[in-house]
Amino acid sequence: MKKFTEVKNLIASLEADADKFYNKGNSAAGTRVRKGMQDLKNLAQAIRLEVQDTKNKE
Repeated sequence: MKKFTEVKNLIASLEADADKFYNKGNSAAGTRVRKGMQDLKNLAQAIRLEVQDTKNKE
């Protein structure tokens, strides 16, 4: 559950940069959003593997 909370926090932290990129055209904010989305992808994959391991142990 800890990693799921990390996902929620990561998305919340990217919200301001997403707003700056999409609404104000700030390209540096777009770079931060892209990096954050990559981190989100990696975290989501780790959660998927953890869930699968737990499910297979039962």
